[in-house]
Amino acid sequence: MDGLIKALSDVVIGGGGGHDGENEARDERSRSSWAQVVSGDQDNEERPPSQWRKQEQSQQDGEGWQVSGSRPSRRPQKAEYEGYEKDERDERHAYNQNEWSRKEQENENNDGWETVGRKPRRRPQKVHMDNWQGYKRAPSEQEYADEVGTGAGIEPSEEELEDLSQACNRLWQLDLNRLEPGKDYQIDCGEGKKVYQKEDMAEESLFYSLSEDIFRKPTFSRFCALLDNYNPNAGCKEVVTAEEKQEQSAFIEEISRTAPIKYLHRYLSLKGIVSENYQDFKRMLTKLWFDLYGRGGTSGSSSAFEHVFVGEIKQRGEEEVTGFHNWLQFYLEEAKGRVDYQGYILPRRRGETPDSETQLLTIQFEWNGVLKAVSSTLVGVSPEFELALYTLCLFVGGEDNHVQLGPYSVNIKCYRFGDKIGSVFPIAES
Repeated sequence: MDGLIKALSDVVIGGGGGHDGENEARDERSRSSWAQVVSGDQDNEERPPSQWRKQEQSQQDGEGWQVSGSRPSRRPQKAEYEGYEKDERDERHAYNQNEWSRKEQENENNDGWETVGRKPRRRPQKVHMDNWQGYKRAPSEQEYADEVGTGAGIEPSEEELEDLSQACNRLWQLDLNRLEPGKDYQIDCGEGKKVYQKEDMAEESLFYSLSEDIFRKPTFSRFCALLDNYNPNAGCKEVVTAEEKQEQSAFIEEISRTAPIKYLHRYLSLKGIVSENYQDFKRMLTKLWFDLYGRGGTSGSSSAFEHVFVGEIKQRGEEEVTGFHNWLQFYLEEAKGRVDYQGYILPRRRGETPDSETQLLTIQFEWNGVLKAVSSTLVGVSPEFELALYTLCLFVGGEDNHVQLGPYSVNIKCYRFGDKIGSVFPIAES
């Protein structure tokens, strides 16, 4: 009986899928965590089942995605971290984590797969991936979108060169691929909650609909093609195939044709931070975001791209989701039934309740049955905008970067890991 229970547990934990012929290889690859839990108040009480626990599901689609059931939810844990796990700890502190205590926890309670969520969906979605396989071709066989026009539109002003906030707001204005709420997508924020509350306050999935045309945008589709290159579970070193390296280079080449990346290059070159040679700049971006480094003592187990955009599940100590700040990754994982949205985090000020038009969200969710107690994400922005924004803050800003992004006052938290990005994410400012 013990063996049967362990086998079923392994199936649930490893329920993620991949493309045909890659599942076994990717199952062998997993990620180490940002740092090891070294101390803290661990709550050993038995954890109640998730409110939305369902029968285990298993559905294989034409592209090889495997949809699996999820495990019982976990009660949020209070833990102290050292080293570069600091990013997740500080994100929680930004939302009044003095309330997080045991006492309060006891008192507060081949083309076109159809999405299947843990919660009832109002409208099934499809993602057309017919062109994604072409991204694995040799560089000489790749086809890219036309370059955006250059000129005054991407030339930083003197004021922007002196003020990071103005530069970031300019990036927001240059994000020509940013989606329009209500037109390109619809979300349902559900009900609000405190970070420490364990109840699921969202009766529906976060995403109600997303236009199929979005996945035909070159930068969006190339970004999504990268997401299945990673196994988020901590563990062994990553093995990067030649095809995956080509996907990385092709993604950087695609976004380098857009206004936000051209502005980023012009800004950093005028500051004397990067070479004026655009090819050198693109190689730098590829290394910065995709080169592997170690987390939690395992070398070659992580990258900036994986942590920030894909997410990782820390295995040492109490399981915990770290990173995972991208809305496209959230949409796709929710569509496959791996993400359970559990509500937004209540803002500290009244009158700031998010709605279907909000593009900066602070939320709570489970990924593969593991809790992300608080996470913030910019909804509807393009991949090129996010990468440009975070790269700019890394080179020009500090750990805290208080900037304006259109209507939003945001603190871009940026943690360095030597000369690399350890973690970076937005926090809404009150």
